[in-house]
Amino acid sequence: MQLKESLDAAITRLTADRVPSPRLNAELLLMFSLNCDRSHLFAHPERELTPDEQARYEFALAERARGVPAQYITGHQEFWGMDLIVTPAVLIPRPETEHVIEAVLQLHQADVGPQTLDLSRPRPEVRGPKSALRIADIGTGSGCIALALAKEFPQAEIHATDISPAALEIARANAARHQLANRIRFREADLLAGLDPPFDFIVSNPPYVGESEEDQVQLEVRKFEPRNAVFAGATGIEVIERLIPQAQAALKPGGWLVMEISGTIADQVRELLGGWNEVAIKPDLQSIPRVAQARKSRR
Repeated sequence: MQLKESLDAAITRLTADRVPSPRLNAELLLMFSLNCDRSHLFAHPERELTPDEQARYEFALAERARGVPAQYITGHQEFWGMDLIVTPAVLIPRPETEHVIEAVLQLHQADVGPQTLDLSRPRPEVRGPKSALRIADIGTGSGCIALALAKEFPQAEIHATDISPAALEIARANAARHQLANRIRFREADLLAGLDPPFDFIVSNPPYVGESEEDQVQLEVRKFEPRNAVFAGATGIEVIERLIPQAQAALKPGGWLVMEISGTIADQVRELLGGWNEVAIKPDLQSIPRVAQARKSRR
C-alpha cells in the first residue's frame, strides 16, 4: 500500500474508534513506523510501504485504538525542548508541567537581580542565571523536571527522588542521553527521605488526583499510566500534605517550594501552606490553578 493510502485509511480507522486528534495520531504513528519526519510523509505520498513497515504501522494503530497513549507506543515525549524516553513505568510529561520550570526560573530571577528573563523566546533558549543552587525534585518520574532545571542552571546541584526503581531507571537513561547524568543525583526514596538538606528549591509534580475523581480522569490515563503517579489517595492531597512539612524542614531560610497541583485541590493546598510566606497559586494557559509556590521564612 502507498504511504498516502495507508495514512488516509489510518485516519478513517482512528476516527471510527473515537481516538482524539485522529490525523495527528495517524501521522505520528506513521512517522514512528517508518522512522521518518513529517516532511517525508508529504514529500513521498506514492512511496510503497514494505510488508514489515505496514505490519508495524497496523500494530501501532491497534494499540492506539485500544487506548494506549501514543507516547508509550513510540517511547518518546518532548519536554522543555528535550526528547525524553517514556514507558508505562513513568507518567507522561505534559506541557502543563513546564509551568513548574517557568516558576522556578522567575522566582530565582527575582531573587538574584534585575537581569532580563524573556519567557517569550523559544523555551530551549531560556537560560537561568548561573549560581550554586541546591535543588531537589521529588517524585521525578521520567526525570523531566530535574533535567530541565539541570539544563537551565548549569552550576546547580540537583537531587531527584522517586519511590519507583523502574521510574528511576528511565530517569537515569534520559539524563544519560542528554549528557546530564553527572549533574543529577538520583535516589530511590519516599519523598525527601535520605536527602541531605538544606535546599534552595524543592520542586515536585506529585500525585494529586483523588480516588473519588477517578471517573473524571481520562480513560487512557487511569488505565495505562502508573496509578501511584496519578492518584494520591481518597482526597488527592495525601502526598502533598506529607511533602509540605518535609519541605519546610529541608529548605534553607528563604527557600522555595514549587509544586504542580490541580484546581480541585487548590484551596486545600493554600490552607496547608498557611504558615509559609509569599504563597501563590498560578494558573496554566487554560486558567486552571496549576502551580503552587511558597517561601520558607527567612528567619
